Amino acid sequence: MKHLFFAAGVLSATVAAAETPELTVYTYDSFVSDWGPGPQIKEAFEANCGCTLNLVGVEDGAALLARLKLEGENSDADVVLGLDTNLIVAAKDTGLLAEHAVMAEYDLPVEWNDSTFVPYDWGYFAFVLNADADAPDSFEALAASDMKIVIQDPRSSTPGLGLLLWIKSVYGDRAPEIWEGLADNVLTVTKGWSEAYGLFLEGEADMVLSYTTSPAYHLIAEEDASKKAAAFDEGHYMQVEVAAKLAGSDQSDLADQFLTFMVSDAAQAILPTTNWMYPAVLPEAGLPEGFETLITPEKSLLLSAEDAAATRDEALAEWLGALSQ
Repeated sequence: MKHLFFAAGVLSATVAAAETPELTVYTYDSFVSDWGPGPQIKEAFEANCGCTLNLVGVEDGAALLARLKLEGENSDADVVLGLDTNLIVAAKDTGLLAEHAVMAEYDLPVEWNDSTFVPYDWGYFAFVLNADADAPDSFEALAASDMKIVIQDPRSSTPGLGLLLWIKSVYGDRAPEIWEGLADNVLTVTKGWSEAYGLFLEGEADMVLSYTTSPAYHLIAEEDASKKAAAFDEGHYMQVEVAAKLAGSDQSDLADQFLTFMVSDAAQAILPTTNWMYPAVLPEAGLPEGFETLITPEKSLLLSAEDAAATRDEALAEWLGALSQ
């Protein structure tokens, strides 16, 4: 009789587990790290969804798109989170994504009405350095200096691609000249943001390509005011990070529920002090104390999704040509 009760208990647990839906979200490595937003997002979403949320780290943002293309309709992902406006045209062209059912009032510096992509945070690219160092105020000043920088590969990293489009936005046809000047400043090129920022923190380089919001991490999480972002007179390129659901997902409603959660106050309040970006929807409590110390670019730069897609290959060729010499 005991064996019967045990068998019944095992069967009941197995059935319950089978009935629990699972949602798989592909995102970037830093999002799922212990210090990133992933653990808190998972706990908060699972508290109400009656599901299991699987967050899968895939290097950096641009690598997400490459993986989706590789897996195609056989992808295990229900949602992709971590692309940005520079990649959404290429992502739509795969035919792998579906329209969402999210309604939100965004607090973005740009108008948003895309029916496929849901923005969840945004920021400005910037070079981060030690607060006691003299910061260059332009790419030309950086090129003229002997400062060593760590940047990310634009083929795998959204900040890396953002840097290419930043320089292209400012200098246009002079971009190859600027890259030739910067070539000897580049200490190394990493696949993703985490590796690059780690090298900077280890003292391997004078500056790292990151965000104007990065010093807030050190100030708020570590009570350390020793880092700053260099303010460039020519402006800073903006990034809007987005999420979308896969057309082939068998959890379409749950995917919409997750996307809606990502722009809810519960999730948006988590992002500023875990992903260290500005929220797409300002939380009721506002921004955390310390964000008011960050630099505010006098000029914001952002190519349209279509222009970014049209410019990418040329900018990538210019970058490769300069760094290979």
